[in-house]
Amino acid sequence: MIFPSVALATALASIGAGVVNAQTTPASGSATAASSKASTAASSTATSSTYSESDVPTGIPLPGNYAGLLRPQVHYSPPVGFMNDPNGMFVDQEGLYHLYYQYNPTEEVAGNVHWGHATSEDLYTWTNQPIALFPGAPGEGIFSGSAVIDVNNTSGFFPNQTNGVVAVYTLNTAEKQTQEIAYSYDNGYSFIKYSGNPVIDSNTTQFRDPKVIWYAPTERWVMVVAYPVDFKVGIFSSPDLKNWTAESNVTHYGITGLQYECPNMVELPVVSENSSLPSTLWALQISINPGAPLGGSIAQYFLGTFNGTHFEALDSTTRLTDFAKDNYAGQYFYNIPADQDQVSINWASNWQYTNIVPTAQEGFRSSMSVPRGHYIADLERVGLSLISYPYNISSIVGNELASNSSLGNGTVVVDYSGVESGALYFEANITNLGDASSLSGTLNFTFLSSATGEYVSGGTFISSGDVWLNRGHTGALSDNPYFTDKFSQTALYDPTIGSWNISGIIDRSIIEVFVNGGVLGATSVFFPTQPLDLMILKVEGVNESATVSVGVWSLRASWLDQADGDGIVSGNVTTAANRTNTTSSVSDSMEALRLF
Repeated sequence: MIFPSVALATALASIGAGVVNAQTTPASGSATAASSKASTAASSTATSSTYSESDVPTGIPLPGNYAGLLRPQVHYSPPVGFMNDPNGMFVDQEGLYHLYYQYNPTEEVAGNVHWGHATSEDLYTWTNQPIALFPGAPGEGIFSGSAVIDVNNTSGFFPNQTNGVVAVYTLNTAEKQTQEIAYSYDNGYSFIKYSGNPVIDSNTTQFRDPKVIWYAPTERWVMVVAYPVDFKVGIFSSPDLKNWTAESNVTHYGITGLQYECPNMVELPVVSENSSLPSTLWALQISINPGAPLGGSIAQYFLGTFNGTHFEALDSTTRLTDFAKDNYAGQYFYNIPADQDQVSINWASNWQYTNIVPTAQEGFRSSMSVPRGHYIADLERVGLSLISYPYNISSIVGNELASNSSLGNGTVVVDYSGVESGALYFEANITNLGDASSLSGTLNFTFLSSATGEYVSGGTFISSGDVWLNRGHTGALSDNPYFTDKFSQTALYDPTIGSWNISGIIDRSIIEVFVNGGVLGATSVFFPTQPLDLMILKVEGVNESATVSVGVWSLRASWLDQADGDGIVSGNVTTAANRTNTTSSVSDSMEALRLF
């Protein structure tokens, strides 16, 4: 990760202008694998793991107020301060999800980077944990990275356990960026920095964001890491997480923008009736910032094959992960088998305006996307594509607010002012469609405030496949030239499926929309001055032979459910004894999201 000048952001905000990214001085350089100082005795490799400022606590979670108007209830957001890239995501051996993230615990602007930490059993109900990784000295930053479980003790850190966790991260200083590791005996709650750091040295300030996986065929660890201003992703391998060998580079793929960041390499299942396709393929995901097509930051991906040292793309197509503007630096959870849908979480913001969004008045800035499930589908005309859908949404669903299995051309109005979370999940399915001649009509939705008339809207034109989203009628940032207000994309109708689907999640200050089970997705933040509390979904002009079904559900207030009377969530030092089961039952009328 890298962030714009805070001083610049503050100055521009004070005159009502947008934030322009301050570019790090371009610097190219080489990285070299550091010589190993490994010892199988972990005690001989330990160094101090924390340097803490007086106002940054160690060993205890930071409390936060989760009752604010703009505070999402089913998305992760930090207790206080500023958050950006998700880091170190893994599923432990007990099935608990660990999310780390770039974190400034002292201000609501980017900088002073630590690794925050939260855990969840369902990916919607999060427990804030103590800060996991601290800078080692003034001027240092613990930049983005990943975490793995060293089951076979390849590192030598864990002679007596199979659940040792190793974090791999970028140490940022004014002089250079290097790759370091830290190890944890307690399942990732606290870390000891390796005394042999850096494990990959460099002579450049542009070398960051390592994502590490285990590649079983070669029995080696694999790292993808960005050389941002060289538009290059380096691929390294290691037998032990300490000694790394440079294997190959992926250079100048897709949209370069002005820098590459936060690469991911992930193996995904392929769902297709075409027997000639492999059962899995690899995706290389690269984030770019600045220089996205809509401005600021976005992520792209490439599909191909991987042999442990080299990635070969199937084609030269550039595919974006989102058609709106607030989906960046996504990371996939480590330790999900390749034959299962892979799960990612993404930072739901954009570097063009993240340092001036009004959530700072509530003590925090930024949230993550909901968890996304992913697989590869062979789509009509488009070919192989990454599907992205809200993973495990049923675990957070509350009451059914509206349901109509034969709406036809009609309107559904839902007053959700009594929903504590202010969050909804909705689906609209148009089925029994035939060939192209049967495609007609529109399906539109609006979420508005009964107090102020502010609203967020979107919809789809069935005949053309066009899908759109408009956040331009909510108060804050509406005059900011970088806060793009309208987004659109086009999906293709597949007559072999015969249906058209749109679904979404709205959560106080963020909306995520999915088309045809995740063929397209859009993530967009917005900032109303009063709560949105009325939903209107309208279908017009749809062919009379088609069937239209609609469902709307409340979502549980996963943060307020943990809060005291003042809205304060204190966090927790999680142990196996005090975890709770957050799974809830869901109406049988809820459609399956995995449509392929």
